[in-house]
Order: sequence, then C-alpha cells, then structure tokens
Amino acid sequence: MTKYYMGLSITYHDPALAILDTQGNILFAEATERYMQNKRALNCEADPLLWVQDLLKQYCPNPTEIVIAINWRKKRPYYENIVAVLGCLSASGLMKKGIKKLRSPLSNYQLHHMIACQRNKIQSAGVNLMRIIAEYYPQCSVVFEDYDHHLTHASVACYSSPFSESACAVIDSFGENGSMAFYHFKDNQLQRLYETKGTGSIGFYYMKITELCGFDWLKGEEWKVMGLAAYGKLNLEIYQCLKQTISVDGFKCQHHCKNLFAKLDALKKFKRHDSGNIEQAADLAFTGQYFFAELMTDLLQHLQQITGCENLAFAGGCALNSAYNGQITQRTRFQQVFIPSAPADDGTALGAAYLALHANKPKVLAKPTHKSWTSPYLGSIISDQSVQQLIQYNKVLTIRHLPDSICEKTAKLLSQGKLVGWIQGRAEFGPRALGNRSILADPRQVKTKDRINQRVKFREQFRPFAPSVLHQHAERYFEQYHQSPYMDKTLIIKAAMQKKIAAVCHADGTGRLQTVKQEWNPRFYQLINHFYQHTQIPLLLNTSFNIMGKPLVHSLEDAVSVFLTTGLDVLVINDYLISKADE
Repeated sequence: MTKYYMGLSITYHDPALAILDTQGNILFAEATERYMQNKRALNCEADPLLWVQDLLKQYCPNPTEIVIAINWRKKRPYYENIVAVLGCLSASGLMKKGIKKLRSPLSNYQLHHMIACQRNKIQSAGVNLMRIIAEYYPQCSVVFEDYDHHLTHASVACYSSPFSESACAVIDSFGENGSMAFYHFKDNQLQRLYETKGTGSIGFYYMKITELCGFDWLKGEEWKVMGLAAYGKLNLEIYQCLKQTISVDGFKCQHHCKNLFAKLDALKKFKRHDSGNIEQAADLAFTGQYFFAELMTDLLQHLQQITGCENLAFAGGCALNSAYNGQITQRTRFQQVFIPSAPADDGTALGAAYLALHANKPKVLAKPTHKSWTSPYLGSIISDQSVQQLIQYNKVLTIRHLPDSICEKTAKLLSQGKLVGWIQGRAEFGPRALGNRSILADPRQVKTKDRINQRVKFREQFRPFAPSVLHQHAERYFEQYHQSPYMDKTLIIKAAMQKKIAAVCHADGTGRLQTVKQEWNPRFYQLINHFYQHTQIPLLLNTSFNIMGKPLVHSLEDAVSVFLTTGLDVLVINDYLISKADE
C-alpha cells in the first residue's frame, strides 16, 4: 500500500502544496506563486491542474491512498454565515449600506472581500487534484481532512522545530475566530491554551501601518515598512494615537471602540500619498514598528509565564517580522526561538499534511531523526536537460560547464564585484532565498546595494539586503549572535564590522542574516568559503532571484529572462556558468 499526505494551503493569498510520505519525509513543498509566476497568487488555486498532474507523477507514483488536508475548517464561523446571508460577500454587497462598521482598522469592504475570497477557496478546495486523481489513478482512494487554520500554523512550527517541548505562538491577521492562538507543545501533542475571538488583530494593525506609509498590503509590502523604519525616529503623537487604537491584556487583543475611528482619522494627516516622498513616512514606519514590538513582547512574555518554557515556536504572518524576531530573546525570557522557513500561510500546507499524518501515525513525527534540521530546500528543480537545450539553441550567451570548479570560479567573480544569479538544487520553501534561488554579491562596498536596487531589483533605495554568513564566523560579526537558518532574524552588526560589510549593513546597523552550515547546504557553504579565502570575509550579500513585484524564478526561462533584462553579470545554474557576450 502506497499512501501519501497532501497538504493544501487554500488561503486566498499565498496558496501552496506539500506532500509527505508515511514516514514523515517531506517529498515536496512549494508556494503556488512560483509555478504561476504570479506574486502571492491572489485568488488562485493551490493545485493548478497541470502542475498537480506533474507533481503526482513525480512524487506519488502508483498511489493507493491519498489524504488531502486543507488549512481551514469547512464549517464557517457564525458572523461569516450571517453576512453571507445578508449578501455582503457578493460583489455588489461589498459596498452594502446600513451595515455596522466593524471594530477594526480596516474598512468593512476590505474585511468582507477577504472573507468572500476565503469562502470561495474553501468551497473549491482540491477540485483540481481530484480531477487528476480520477483521471490517472482511478483505483486510488481519497480521504479529505480539514483543520483549524491556526492549528496548521502551529503544526508546521512545532513539528519542524528541533524542540521536544516548547511554547507556541500563532499571530497573524485572522483565522476562523480571531487573529491569534497560543499552544503548549509537549509529548508530540499540541495543547491549545487560548484562541482570540473577534476583530482585534496585530496583523490588521500592521496592515494599516503599511497602508498609511503608502504601501500596499495586498501585495505583501509590509517588508517595506520594516526597511523604511530604520530611517525614522519615534514620533510621540503617532505613538499615543496607536496606543489608543489597540491593546493586549494577557492573551487578549482588542481595538478600542471609543477611540479607534477617531484616532485612525487623526493618523490620516501622517499618511503618505502616492506623490509623497517615501522618506516622509519614515517616522510613521519606525513608530509603527516600535509599537508592534511592544505589543508582541507583552504577548510573548505572558505566554512564557503561563508555560514556563524556554523554547518558543513562532508562526503566522507576524512571524515574518525579522526586525522583531531578532529581539525576542532579549525582550522576553525565551532562550531559543524557532521560526519555520514558511511561517505564513504557504507554510500551513505542510502544517495540514503534518496534522493528517499525526492523526494516522502519531509516533512518526516523534522520531529523533525527524527533530533534527528541517531543510527548506523542498521545491522544484531546474534540470541540466533544460540547460542543454539552452546550449543547443543559444546564439548569444557564453555557457561553460564547470562541474569541478563552479564554486571556486563563481567566488572569484564575486570578489571582483560581479553580480551573480545563483541557482542550484531544489527551490526554497518560504519567502526567502537561502542560497538556491539567490542573487549574490560582494558585501564589502556600500555602492553594491544601490547597484542591485537600481540595476537588478528595480526597487526603492531604502530596501536592505541580507548577509549569508558561515556559522563558525558569525559571532565575530553580530552582537548576541544566535542561529538564523531561514533568514528569520535581524541582528545588530558589530560596530567594528559595519564598514567592512557595508552593502549588507542597514541604516540602523542591523542585518537580517542567514546562518550557513556545511551540513545544511554544502554547495552554498563551499561558495562562501571560497569567497572567504579570496577576501577574508566569510559572508555574501544575498537577495532573492527576482525583480520587484515578481516571485522567485521558477524555470530556466524565468532565470534567463531576468538575467538578460537586468544588470546581472553572471548566471550560474547547477554546474553551468553563463555570461553575457561582452563579459
């Protein structure tokens, strides 16, 4: 009997698909946006028809049973059903008059649009996958499971962590009933301690800050707030307004009815409009991030006191706030913090699959071998065959096959200031490039940051870049260093080192680092080590292989397109070094 567990993140944003075997091995996990080359894949299926046909053939040969697990409960909350009956979730109903304003920093039409989109995704969950199973595997039996949304976040955080016991926090914009849930993970079981109810949401709060800064949270531009915050300072008027719009008490989070709308109106005078200079929003970004950190600290301190745990597993959209993540062990009593490579909704595909496997074989995920390093390199590959086709028909590029020296040659080019697109092995699961779908550069020159923003990424100058650092050298470069395997924490770069790695040192002296170990990513480790031998700098500038507004590259065609239409100097795919005609 050949059985597989397929998890689907069917959230209307960041859908994804994950596949486990019966031993808990992750066979595949990837966000749908990569295959579709559609950033965030808003309102797209988690299981595009032709994609799942290929995935089943490659990763699930001759299945006799497939468990399809989704990351939302099919039974919907009372409020959602009421507004559906009232017609508020239809296109014409989004601007329906006479509906009470919800106690939220977001407008009713924004909230109802999200609910309507989510409801539609739940109703159609897995229909493409079932079409392919019926067509090609008619003897395969199928079981459907649906799970509480926040539980799937907690599942991926805890079952992929190295901890046998931990506290777990899930903090995002909304779930079935509220925006947060807290758990105690012990003996391979998740015990829910508390789940919030209602519209109180730190995720919604941060989305509003993003909107006020002139960015678009639908596009996932909360990143820009974090980057811009480094250029601002605390504005006490903004701070006092924010404090009167949202508060936390223990595990409870609420927006204050009396002050919320008046204070949101007061904040409008600080809003940056499209024509406004981005730097004008720097103080708003700093103050919004500052207050976010206060709220989060209060919640996590309470969680630590309740559980007594020194380990924290953290997931949900707010776990992408690397600027705060690097402060957790200093601001709370947690000693270790684990954040999965995909803490947002794409990761819940794996979380749902874990829950389905645990329900059938609870001892599998408790094995010591499972509690070691969880690789983020779980997605698609670009095959050598694709490169061979490029060689056959290419008339412009210089392509060299260097199976024995690709890392050494690339490191030398990097030390000479070349900008390199670097592709190897399987794509990363999660939003960050971790050395398999990366743009790399020498971190020593501050001007390198502007070169990449202007010539390659085509994005704002205030956006920072990440240092990927060899673990054994990291303490020399970062204050209070602790591992950041998935580029999930921002730490302070030591003052003596800031000028030496100026291209990855942000305006506030920090860097969102990636810890690199040989056993985690041998080839990327080898590349950085060769660069270290050339320069005595044991780290590289690392950013995602894409241009602004697009996902990480997925196919060879995606990679070559970015290479030819940007200022990249070199493209490396597997063992092939590709350069332009004038290089």
